[in-house]
Amino acid sequence: MSLLEVNDLKIKYRTAEEDVHAVNDVSFSIGEQDNYGLVGESGCGKSTIAKTILGMLDDNGEIAAGSVQFKDRELADLSENEWQDIRWEEISYIPQSAMDSLDPVMTVGAQIRQAIHKHRDATKAEADERVAEVFEIVGLDPARTSDYPHEFSGGMRQRVTIAMALVLDPDLIIADEPTTGLDVIVQDKIIDKLLEIQDEVDSSMLLITHDVGVVAETCDNVSVLYGGKVMEQGATYDVFMHPTNPYTMGLQNAFPVVDEFDEQAISIPGSLPELTEEPTGCVFRNRCPFATEECEDGHPPLTASGSQLSACYYTDRADEMREAAAEPETWGIEAEDDRETSHETGDVILETDGLEKWFKQTQSFLDDMRGTEPDYVKAVNGVDLTVRQGEILGVAGESGCGKSTLGEVIAALQPRTGGDIYVDGTSVDDLLAESTKKFRSQVQFIFQDPFDSLNPRQRVKAAVAEPLKIQGYDQETIDRRVRETVSDVGLNPPEKYLDQLPAQLSGGERQRVAIAQALVLQPKLLICDEPASMLDVSLKANILNILREMADKRDIGIIYISHDLASLTQIANRLAVMYLGRVIEIGETREVVQNPRHPYAASLLAASPQTDPSVNRQRVLLPGEPPNPVNLPGGCNFAPRCPKASEECRKDEPKRSSFKDGGHEAACYFPVEDVESELLAQYARNRGETAVQPVDEGSIEESVEGE
Repeated sequence: MSLLEVNDLKIKYRTAEEDVHAVNDVSFSIGEQDNYGLVGESGCGKSTIAKTILGMLDDNGEIAAGSVQFKDRELADLSENEWQDIRWEEISYIPQSAMDSLDPVMTVGAQIRQAIHKHRDATKAEADERVAEVFEIVGLDPARTSDYPHEFSGGMRQRVTIAMALVLDPDLIIADEPTTGLDVIVQDKIIDKLLEIQDEVDSSMLLITHDVGVVAETCDNVSVLYGGKVMEQGATYDVFMHPTNPYTMGLQNAFPVVDEFDEQAISIPGSLPELTEEPTGCVFRNRCPFATEECEDGHPPLTASGSQLSACYYTDRADEMREAAAEPETWGIEAEDDRETSHETGDVILETDGLEKWFKQTQSFLDDMRGTEPDYVKAVNGVDLTVRQGEILGVAGESGCGKSTLGEVIAALQPRTGGDIYVDGTSVDDLLAESTKKFRSQVQFIFQDPFDSLNPRQRVKAAVAEPLKIQGYDQETIDRRVRETVSDVGLNPPEKYLDQLPAQLSGGERQRVAIAQALVLQPKLLICDEPASMLDVSLKANILNILREMADKRDIGIIYISHDLASLTQIANRLAVMYLGRVIEIGETREVVQNPRHPYAASLLAASPQTDPSVNRQRVLLPGEPPNPVNLPGGCNFAPRCPKASEECRKDEPKRSSFKDGGHEAACYFPVEDVESELLAQYARNRGETAVQPVDEGSIEESVEGE
């Protein structure tokens, strides 16, 4: 029996210039206790459909045609009062940004109680009991219901929104990018908890995301959207195992897999259509490598292709197209004959020795008077790194591990507490004392969010030229370098972009402008802080290819900071894994991924999602949260969460030591020949391998339950 039926839905937005046809003839249905995925790039209409189902379409949006029925009731006909009875009670919502969706001046418990009192005749004691219950369900301490949102980590805030969505046992949960921006371990916890609770309350879920891996692992059925149209639809297993639509193929090939070393990232060229009118031809034709004149005649209808539906005129050639779509050349990307051996590196550009950045915590006036030693957050705590010419060093770890702080300190955007930094063998202090401008010409930084890093009133030409003007270059050189660099980052022809404002560019184009701004000075070292975390998978692949090309052709040393290990394995020569301010494992990327020596590194790798729905990946459920960075535990910082920690681990902190293969180092007491960690074995199982060493019976979940 269908719980939700969406039939031939058309939605358009009225603007001052032209209407935008955001959703065009979309149909799908969700059964009881089903998980349904809507996947596609930003702007494809996913969130618009979610808002329509929730009755929260923007004021300038309207349903032009079609219907949305929930339990055989037409939702488009409901009044606002009727909607208030349905929201949270029958249909609940998990938003993308937990911090923006929670009221900062209300305790989290009060916000959840608000939903209970709106729909149920419950006493405060009964509401408090239910809030405590859902906190326990999502893995939060019920004693923290009186805390405010800012007192929780990003992953914990997201679990608060899940608790709020589940508190009334709704029939349908709409989750809009519920894990975007979270590291893979937190993502695994949240998805696992969400599925577990669903099973308990017998609810259905509509999961909206551009993360193919999350959909492949959690959803029964899926619709792949592009330009407001359903391009492919069917059982998740069939759609992702045997895609019959070129867009699905491109989207799947663009998604990185953690152990596909040095595979060239495949990006879909071009950008989404304007949608200022309903499509007259195939909506994907301008970006499709298989398009013909027939594709201009009209958008192909959804027709049966095997066990799924596909909007393509050439589904009979699906096998041939799948094979071709796996090759970069098909998408107009210049292939490299041997990416791995082409990654030659030169002299050392950057070296850090015992680098520290501690943040002093405020204390009472009385403690100051007494001379009490203040507490410190040891964000970066004794980090030794090197980066060579033409090398990309990937820095991975959970949110809050110190990755971004490390990058900012190396770039002298924050003062260091201790240790030394050398660029080309010269101390950063000496470089800054000689000339700040000279140091900035050698070390550049790319921030995570291009919306914040670009001046909204500054056109592309002015934004990219600004670093050159500060350095005192002549106008002729500035004009030439700006055009060359804008072209180098894939904004071609440059004339199309130079006079545009950031608001006129897509997210991927804005990030490329930010990269051009950093590259225009031809620096020796480039520090990238999650530069693609907010981008769709295809746009992310494009950014990764640009950075790899810059390292290879310009001999730039690059530090690429990310919690996305799969992306790092595609471009990084070496990989450094951080945990609570320390590098706990470092080595050649292939060696670290194939033979992780530290249980935490293995857990990160094991938590990377798989796009292959036939792989039954076991989720990584590390017990607890990372320790309080102000009051770190004695011994190994990871010991409180490590299922194999010994008394030695809890007493003395292990030092990084090398293995027989040379540059591979890890800070762990387990000798390499005796590694038995469930996490290491689990990682091997997830990759379809047999663990070399025998492991204790029982899974990591059993270890968690025993905590």
